[in-house]
Amino acid sequence: MAVEMDELQTLRHSASHILAQAVKRLFPEAKLTIGPPIDTGFYYDFDIRTPFSREDLDNLEKEMKKIVKENLKIERFELPRDEALELMKDEPYKQELINELPEGEPISFYKQGEFTDLCAGPHVRYTSKVKAFKLLSATGAYWRGDEHNKMLTRVYGTAFKTKDELAEHLEQLEEAKKRDHNKLGRELELFTTVDYIGQGLPIMLPKGARIIQLLQRWVEDEEQKRGWQLTKTPLMAKSDLYKISGHWGHYKDGMFILGDEEKDKEVFALRPMTCPFQYQAFLNRGRSYRDLPMRLNETSTLFRNEASGEMHGLIRVRQFTISEGHLMCTPEQLEDEFRGCLELTTYMLKTLGLLEDVTYRFSQWDPDNREKYIGTEEQWDEAQGKMKVILDDLGLDYKIGIGEAAFYGPKLDIQIKNVHGKEDTLITIQIDQMLAEQFGMEYVDRDGKKKNPYIIHRTSIGCYERTLALLIEKYAGAFPVWLAPVQVKFLPIADRHLDYTYDVKKKLEAAGVLRNEVDDRSEKLGFKLREAQLEKVPYMVVIGDTDIENGTVSVRSRKKGDLGSMPIDEFIKLIVNEVETKAL
Repeated sequence: MAVEMDELQTLRHSASHILAQAVKRLFPEAKLTIGPPIDTGFYYDFDIRTPFSREDLDNLEKEMKKIVKENLKIERFELPRDEALELMKDEPYKQELINELPEGEPISFYKQGEFTDLCAGPHVRYTSKVKAFKLLSATGAYWRGDEHNKMLTRVYGTAFKTKDELAEHLEQLEEAKKRDHNKLGRELELFTTVDYIGQGLPIMLPKGARIIQLLQRWVEDEEQKRGWQLTKTPLMAKSDLYKISGHWGHYKDGMFILGDEEKDKEVFALRPMTCPFQYQAFLNRGRSYRDLPMRLNETSTLFRNEASGEMHGLIRVRQFTISEGHLMCTPEQLEDEFRGCLELTTYMLKTLGLLEDVTYRFSQWDPDNREKYIGTEEQWDEAQGKMKVILDDLGLDYKIGIGEAAFYGPKLDIQIKNVHGKEDTLITIQIDQMLAEQFGMEYVDRDGKKKNPYIIHRTSIGCYERTLALLIEKYAGAFPVWLAPVQVKFLPIADRHLDYTYDVKKKLEAAGVLRNEVDDRSEKLGFKLREAQLEKVPYMVVIGDTDIENGTVSVRSRKKGDLGSMPIDEFIKLIVNEVETKAL
């Protein structure tokens, strides 16, 4: 399988070169940058005066087909640095890349027909090998991902070995578009964004806000059952706090600063995380080993100055709410407490139906990038060693991510992909022995000596906005009954059925099913049914003369279709059971 994937990546890499050749033929003024293969296909970034339109992409695709038909041989060659720079004299981005290559490293190029590109390879031997491809979109991308650099035009495409595989992939992309939370969440009126409020600052509409409230109440109740104590801490603090924690030195660029250090006596910053605030609850009085473990949780609103090019719908935003917690414990308690944190997240993910979609990454420090981290090498070795023992004891299948650790400790990142295949971190559990020392957090142990506790940083469900986005995509907006913003839609056939309808509604609410609506508009039943289906309401209850006579309701399920007529109590029992069991 690995060999097949390597072959596919090679094919896609060659497709990116064919794209670049087509661009140079049709838009000779375009400047080349980079064009790598990626998991879902390939892209190439171009510096061009006017971004490509869909019509441009169609024309480029036609030109690519011509290049494929020409069956050009793809040949590799190397040049010394001065000759390489001369060859790329009209390509400033390529010259920049050449100048950054270490002395003595081979500078290789690939040539196909009149087109030559700086590239390490590998490639297929002839352009005719690339037969099944499609250009998907053009978007903006900063050179090297840095918002301070020039905005380029990135063309995304995909390529497969066969036309059937390509057709299957394109069908999956269409399905992904239908499930995209950015599109579906707006159509279902869950959230919106407003330009003059700002990018990455979504407005949760009543239905979306209700879902987040349901999740939040569930999480807080579940955490309380497991011995977590709730705190409520400020949304901002003086720079002094962040200097103690190390965020000022290691995370300042990602924070929203209020004030100017050179001019103002006090400078504040909106909090990017809650840990240094919650530590104050531990520091409130002297502690002994009998106080540990101390589990502190908080529903925290956080602020992070994300780059504009990184933000996407609800998945990556500048203000978000997170189920955050910090746990202080002794070394002997560390493994059991870490296990408890993981069990909590597993329960949450399983209940939401997301457990099967996640992967695990053991995020470690990069000793070659020493400035990024606090603490000694010995402390990092100890913390990572302890985490490895715990993860291996748990039998967790994980990958290692070098350089992905927090600046103060290693972490287990629970990763998940959105419908477009982009991976993000949903939940983290971190081991930290650095910050307790920085804040002077100590407890008196059984031997009478003062010691620093271990700290576990964790989320139980992650960022609520990101979780909502993933749930929208997972269920295509058709949420389970317990999470649905509207659980039941009553559809009386005529005005004479309204009194009975509202009586049934009251009985349903008395049983705890509160999120239901009556559609009392003078519209045809078929129209009202179609609207309820488009809103993805789990149950539609039609009420007519026969129902009033028999004391029944006619029930239509979003999932199972027409369930027919049933006694009111039977319907209430059915839906209450789904809510209480959190059925998916």
